Amino acid sequence: MSPARTAAGRLLDVLGAFSAEQPCLTLSEISRRTGMPLTTTHRLVGVLTEWGALERDEGGRYRVGLRLLEVASLSQPWLGLRETALPFMEDLYEVTHENVQLAVRDELEVVYVERIAGRRAVGVYTRVGGRWPLHSTGVGLVLLAYADPEVQERALASTLKPYTEKTIVDHDELRRVLAEVRRTGVAVSDGQMTLDALSVAAPIRGTSGEVIAALSIVVLADGAEPKTLIPAVTAAARAISRGMGFRTAPRRAGGRGRLAGG
Repeated sequence: MSPARTAAGRLLDVLGAFSAEQPCLTLSEISRRTGMPLTTTHRLVGVLTEWGALERDEGGRYRVGLRLLEVASLSQPWLGLRETALPFMEDLYEVTHENVQLAVRDELEVVYVERIAGRRAVGVYTRVGGRWPLHSTGVGLVLLAYADPEVQERALASTLKPYTEKTIVDHDELRRVLAEVRRTGVAVSDGQMTLDALSVAAPIRGTSGEVIAALSIVVLADGAEPKTLIPAVTAAARAISRGMGFRTAPRRAGGRGRLAGG
């Protein structure tokens, strides 16, 4: 590894020390988390702070700076996806006043790129930039169901972490659920992350018909009727798909049209 790449890697290690659980760290804490000497940590933190990737508060603790957040917000395809999806997410929220979430897949994890939280809705653990395993959420099941077979097999070969007694942890059950999602075009996740929450999710497609994201609504599980939520979620997902350039295949004479890309 070249010296330049080593320096870049160390800078990334410093940024990687921060997490949702530990958004603010002292210099010593960063040093311990990265395994780098305090003097090296001090120098690298200084570089990142001067550029704006980190900010130092009055107590001497560091947090991710606005400059880094500004750069991250430009990430493609997130930028176009979020801008296209947000008006339809707002419409879905106005109709339901429940949590509305937008997510993409990164390897075997869901990454939430936008969300609207209902003030009186069921509490959720998700946040913008937050990650969860694919098998444990409605959006994750959608994204996994439409992922490449190689990705699905990796997920099916992995250990499926339980979050509640309802979390899917059996590989055969997960395979059946993914097949059902592909058949119906919607995923219902009941009590998988928390027992009091139920989510309904639908796929968002790109220009060539590939699934690029998933949209979900999360409601209180007690008394929830998924059938009453599915039409609104799928309609919003289709509208976002159209905004992302997706068009259904033209109907052929004597036959029925189908979605491009299956």
